[in-house]
Amino acid sequence: MEIRFSKRLKNLPPYLFVEIDKAKREARKQGRDLIDLGIGDPDLPTPGSIIEKLYQASKDPRNHKYALDQGMPVLRQAIADWYKRRFNVDLNPETQILPLIGSKEGIAHMPLAFVNQGDYVLSPNPSYPPYRGSTILSDGKVQDMPLLEKNNFLPDFKKIPLEARQKSKVMFLNYPNNPTGSTADAGFYRKAIDFASKYNIIIAHDAAYSEIAYDGYRPMSFLEVDGAKDTGVEFHSLSKTYNMTGWRIGWVCGNAQVVSGIAKVKSNIDSGIFSAIQIAGVEALSGPQEHIQKMRAIYQERRDVLCAGLKSIGWNFLKPEATFYVWVSVPKGYDSRGFAALLLEKCDIVVTPGVGFGKCGEGYIRFALTVSKERVQEAMERIQKRV
Repeated sequence: MEIRFSKRLKNLPPYLFVEIDKAKREARKQGRDLIDLGIGDPDLPTPGSIIEKLYQASKDPRNHKYALDQGMPVLRQAIADWYKRRFNVDLNPETQILPLIGSKEGIAHMPLAFVNQGDYVLSPNPSYPPYRGSTILSDGKVQDMPLLEKNNFLPDFKKIPLEARQKSKVMFLNYPNNPTGSTADAGFYRKAIDFASKYNIIIAHDAAYSEIAYDGYRPMSFLEVDGAKDTGVEFHSLSKTYNMTGWRIGWVCGNAQVVSGIAKVKSNIDSGIFSAIQIAGVEALSGPQEHIQKMRAIYQERRDVLCAGLKSIGWNFLKPEATFYVWVSVPKGYDSRGFAALLLEKCDIVVTPGVGFGKCGEGYIRFALTVSKERVQEAMERIQKRV
């Protein structure tokens, strides 16, 4: 029997982190001591109160049944309360919030709800790969919005071709930004909302890194800006804020019609988040928050160690105000894949080649601050000695 993949599947680029994992496995088989600065998976522990709440909830047989597609009312209320406390944004928990099996799930479902064959989706480049992948799987066309250093890694809406403006249904944005670590202010969101309103485009803002910021900076929510809830939604997650990447819990909030569209797709594909995890999610959002400031201090210390090392080496980089990524220009004579391979081969250091986030990521590599400061320092010393 001949198995044939769909054209959509053939059009998907290889998922970058699968390739990186394969290279890491091969290196570890050889007994090499890898310092993994590649994938953005926090090494810090989930707060104990959240784990205890999961443990207690998992002992209740009622929580092992199918979960509600729309999420537990108590979780939706906890999300609404958190948004009010953190951003002073009012959300109706019944109509403007939808819990997700991680924000990635909702991002992947977004084009399925709003994009028809031949429609465009505006996607930053470089960017988190699911923006592009979900568009391809929905038979949409990706229109890149280059994030260039000269523009502070913000898209220039004036450079988007007229046809793409007129035929776009969704625009993905992401600040604080993965992979560049750049940030956006109210003025940028104002421009985005005005642009989207003019061309009837839904904004899908990914705010997963809003709580990882340094030097007193506090990222804002897109939904704080007037007109945002008329124009789009914001995706968020417990993964980075509470070190819960493997738990798979997040949400989308904002425009009620957009939320309902994603909910309709979701109800036909999955059966919701494990109820015990939802209960633990309530604890995360409503319980003690002291660990967040401690977490920021740890990442900031690692950032400073890495940036000091990069400066001493003489490499060009963006010192981030937020996220746990540092976006670094590769030395002349290398491309991003080649230089990432060199660091793995000569230094046993894993970084992410920028081109894996899109063609506009060529010429950069991404460091993730997800190992101890001592290991970050060791990585810098290895590079200084071996490259």
